[in-house]
Amino acid sequence: MKLENLAPAVGATKTSKRLGRGQGSGKGGTATRGTKGAQARAGYEHKIGFEGGQMPIQRRLPKFGFKNPTRVEYKAVNVADVEALAARLAVKELGVEDFKAAGLAGKNDLVKVLGNGEITAAVTVTADAFSKSAVTKIEAAGGKAVVSE
Repeated sequence: MKLENLAPAVGATKTSKRLGRGQGSGKGGTATRGTKGAQARAGYEHKIGFEGGQMPIQRRLPKFGFKNPTRVEYKAVNVADVEALAARLAVKELGVEDFKAAGLAGKNDLVKVLGNGEITAAVTVTADAFSKSAVTKIEAAGGKAVVSE
Protein backbone atom coordinates (compact mmCIF):
# COMPACT_ATOMS: atom_id res chain seq x y z
CA MET A 1 0.00 0.00 0.00
CA LYS A 2 1.32 3.40 -0.97
CA LEU A 3 0.03 6.90 -0.39
CA GLU A 4 -0.56 7.51 -4.10
CA ASN A 5 -2.74 4.37 -4.33
CA LEU A 6 -5.24 5.49 -1.65
CA ALA A 7 -8.66 6.51 -2.96
CA PRO A 8 -12.14 6.82 -1.46
CA ALA A 9 -14.52 3.88 -1.90
CA VAL A 10 -16.58 3.75 -5.08
CA GLY A 11 -19.69 5.92 -4.67
CA ALA A 12 -18.39 7.66 -1.55
CA THR A 13 -17.82 11.00 -3.27
CA LYS A 14 -19.93 13.04 -5.67
CA THR A 15 -18.93 15.91 -7.89
CA SER A 16 -20.92 19.06 -7.19
CA LYS A 17 -23.11 20.69 -9.86
CA ARG A 18 -21.22 23.56 -11.46
CA LEU A 19 -23.98 26.12 -11.90
CA GLY A 20 -23.84 29.27 -13.99
CA ARG A 21 -20.71 28.35 -15.99
CA GLY A 22 -22.00 28.88 -19.51
CA GLN A 23 -24.69 27.49 -21.80
CA GLY A 24 -22.54 24.54 -22.84
CA SER A 25 -22.75 23.04 -19.37
CA GLY A 26 -26.57 22.88 -19.57
CA LYS A 27 -26.76 24.72 -16.25
CA GLY A 28 -25.74 28.21 -17.34
CA GLY A 29 -27.94 31.29 -17.63
CA THR A 30 -30.44 30.91 -14.83
CA ALA A 31 -28.41 28.22 -13.01
CA THR A 32 -31.46 25.94 -12.45
CA ARG A 33 -33.37 28.68 -10.55
CA GLY A 34 -36.04 29.27 -13.18
CA THR A 35 -36.72 32.76 -14.47
CA LYS A 36 -37.13 35.90 -12.36
CA GLY A 37 -38.94 36.24 -9.02
CA ALA A 38 -37.70 36.28 -5.44
CA GLN A 39 -36.56 32.67 -5.55
CA ALA A 40 -34.24 33.40 -8.46
CA ARG A 41 -32.44 36.10 -6.46
CA ALA A 42 -29.63 35.77 -3.97
CA GLY A 43 -30.57 35.93 -0.28
CA TYR A 44 -34.16 34.73 -0.71
CA GLU A 45 -35.68 33.42 2.55
CA HIS A 46 -39.41 32.64 2.68
CA LYS A 47 -41.44 33.16 5.84
CA ILE A 48 -42.38 30.08 7.87
CA GLY A 49 -45.64 28.70 6.44
CA PHE A 50 -45.36 30.71 3.21
CA GLU A 51 -46.82 28.75 0.30
CA GLY A 52 -46.00 30.98 -2.65
CA GLY A 53 -48.97 33.30 -2.16
CA GLN A 54 -51.49 30.47 -1.85
CA MET A 55 -53.54 30.72 1.36
CA PRO A 56 -51.39 28.83 3.88
CA ILE A 57 -52.73 25.73 5.62
CA GLN A 58 -52.68 27.33 9.07
CA ARG A 59 -55.07 30.01 7.77
CA ARG A 60 -57.23 27.63 5.69
CA LEU A 61 -58.07 25.40 8.65
CA PRO A 62 -60.43 26.67 11.35
CA LYS A 63 -59.45 27.22 14.96
CA PHE A 64 -61.15 24.89 17.42
CA GLY A 65 -60.90 23.54 20.95
CA PHE A 66 -59.85 24.92 24.28
CA LYS A 67 -57.06 24.03 26.70
CA ASN A 68 -57.85 25.00 30.28
CA PRO A 69 -54.62 26.43 31.74
CA THR A 70 -55.79 25.84 35.34
CA ARG A 71 -56.83 22.18 34.89
CA VAL A 72 -55.74 19.87 37.71
CA GLU A 73 -55.04 16.29 36.63
CA TYR A 74 -55.15 13.43 39.10
CA LYS A 75 -53.79 9.89 38.85
CA ALA A 76 -56.68 7.50 39.54
CA VAL A 77 -56.27 4.84 42.22
CA ASN A 78 -59.27 2.60 42.83
CA VAL A 79 -60.56 1.30 46.16
CA ALA A 80 -59.65 -2.22 45.01
CA ASP A 81 -56.02 -1.08 44.57
CA VAL A 82 -56.08 0.39 48.10
CA GLU A 83 -57.36 -2.95 49.47
CA ALA A 84 -54.65 -4.91 47.63
CA LEU A 85 -51.86 -2.53 48.66
CA ALA A 86 -52.95 -2.51 52.32
CA ALA A 87 -52.98 -6.32 52.33
CA ARG A 88 -49.57 -6.53 50.62
CA LEU A 89 -47.89 -4.02 52.95
CA ALA A 90 -49.90 -5.21 56.00
CA VAL A 91 -50.59 -1.64 57.17
CA LYS A 92 -53.60 0.25 58.51
CA GLU A 93 -52.58 3.64 57.04
CA LEU A 94 -51.84 4.45 53.40
CA GLY A 95 -50.60 7.78 52.06
CA VAL A 96 -49.72 9.31 48.71
CA GLU A 97 -46.07 8.25 49.14
CA ASP A 98 -47.16 4.60 49.50
CA PHE A 99 -49.05 4.79 46.18
CA LYS A 100 -46.01 6.34 44.49
CA ALA A 101 -43.65 3.71 45.95
CA ALA A 102 -45.99 0.93 44.75
CA GLY A 103 -45.94 2.38 41.20
CA LEU A 104 -49.60 3.37 41.19
CA ALA A 105 -48.63 7.04 40.66
CA GLY A 106 -45.64 8.98 39.38
CA LYS A 107 -43.45 11.11 41.65
CA ASN A 108 -45.13 14.40 40.60
CA ASP A 109 -48.71 13.06 40.29
CA LEU A 110 -51.67 14.08 42.42
CA VAL A 111 -53.63 11.02 43.57
CA LYS A 112 -57.41 10.69 43.54
CA VAL A 113 -59.05 7.61 45.05
CA LEU A 114 -62.02 6.34 43.04
CA GLY A 115 -64.74 3.90 44.12
CA ASN A 116 -64.19 1.06 41.66
CA GLY A 117 -64.02 -2.32 43.43
CA GLU A 118 -64.66 -3.41 47.01
CA ILE A 119 -62.82 -2.78 50.29
CA THR A 120 -63.16 -4.79 53.51
CA ALA A 121 -60.08 -3.67 55.48
CA ALA A 122 -60.39 -0.72 57.87
CA VAL A 123 -57.69 1.54 56.38
CA THR A 124 -56.98 5.23 56.88
CA VAL A 125 -56.27 6.54 53.38
CA THR A 126 -54.59 9.90 52.76
CA ALA A 127 -54.82 11.24 49.19
CA ASP A 128 -55.15 14.52 47.28
CA ALA A 129 -58.82 13.87 46.38
CA PHE A 130 -61.58 11.30 46.78
CA SER A 131 -64.74 10.48 44.87
CA LYS A 132 -68.00 10.31 46.87
CA SER A 133 -68.34 6.57 46.24
CA ALA A 134 -64.77 5.94 47.44
CA VAL A 135 -65.37 7.84 50.70
CA THR A 136 -68.62 5.89 51.23
CA LYS A 137 -66.91 2.51 50.70
CA ILE A 138 -63.86 3.32 52.85
CA GLU A 139 -66.00 4.57 55.75
CA ALA A 140 -68.40 1.61 55.43
CA ALA A 141 -65.40 -0.71 55.89
CA GLY A 142 -64.46 1.16 59.09
CA GLY A 143 -61.66 3.28 57.62
CA LYS A 144 -61.13 6.99 57.12
CA ALA A 145 -60.60 9.12 54.00
CA VAL A 146 -58.25 12.05 54.70
CA VAL A 147 -57.62 14.77 52.12
CA SER A 148 -53.93 15.82 52.17
CA GLU A 149 -52.92 19.45 51.84
